Amino acid sequence: MPVPVLLVTGFLGAGKTTVVNHLLAHAEGRRIAAVVNDFGAINIDAELIAGASDGVVSLANGCICCSLEGDLLRTLSTLLRRDPRPEYIVIETSGVADPSDIVRNLMDPVILREAPLETVLCVMDAGTPPSALDDALLRSQLRVADIVALSKLDLADAGAGVRMREAIRAQRVPAVVVEAKHGELPSALLFPATADRAPARDPGPKRPTEERFETLSWTSEQPISLPRLQQAIGKLAPKLARAKGLFETIEQPGRQMVFQFAGGRATLAPGEAPAAGVPRSRIVFIAELGVLSKAELDGIMEGCVAGG
Repeated sequence: MPVPVLLVTGFLGAGKTTVVNHLLAHAEGRRIAAVVNDFGAINIDAELIAGASDGVVSLANGCICCSLEGDLLRTLSTLLRRDPRPEYIVIETSGVADPSDIVRNLMDPVILREAPLETVLCVMDAGTPPSALDDALLRSQLRVADIVALSKLDLADAGAGVRMREAIRAQRVPAVVVEAKHGELPSALLFPATADRAPARDPGPKRPTEERFETLSWTSEQPISLPRLQQAIGKLAPKLARAKGLFETIEQPGRQMVFQFAGGRATLAPGEAPAAGVPRSRIVFIAELGVLSKAELDGIMEGCVAGG
């Protein structure tokens, strides 16, 4: 029996992982296999985890999760050979990936027969300025979507959802636009009631690949001052597309914090105990090529540590 595929796309920090987290935590008896970019970003409650092996985390509710590394078709083939076989496969793309390339891969006749692409979901931060839809990558993510889910409505102003719906409509996108409060979406929209084979899709003409973003890392063996970090992020924010990291603070020694920056907003949350053998503070920054140098980043971030 074919295993339907749900492809989740959207720009950096749009809320894709929150949607996937919710799907896995509320599977309602479905065996879902999630293929994600950042394995560590999946935040399933510890009591749901049944075990891990061969790069796959098994969940007590029958779902599994693995990392999207290497060849996508090989990963899918491996999932389809598992016993028991998943009933659905969710693929979370990179925030800087053109989903049309992945759609093209999924149109491989062998994969299409075994794991048909059923639904393409584009997660869109409702607070995104409508002018951002002029970006070619965002337009591509919208163009292939069957459903557009507006996320982070609780963080945006009252009229943001309406403005974004109008901006999407102006792009002549045929997708259904829905709200995704806290990553929650009606399962009937995402998972088909029957396993009928999905039709082949036209992903559009293949465009030349353009490297647009780069990743810069910063680490330190010292704890971070929160007020100094706020100042540093204030300086870096205009140049950042995304940032995330783990660190200990001067204000709360011995407690690891999880830092996230997306859509111009920074958040902090308590983290798990620090792992052995890793830097005390480590943050990954994503910026457009040439916008932020490693020397500038290091100079700003070194001011965040004790004695900096």
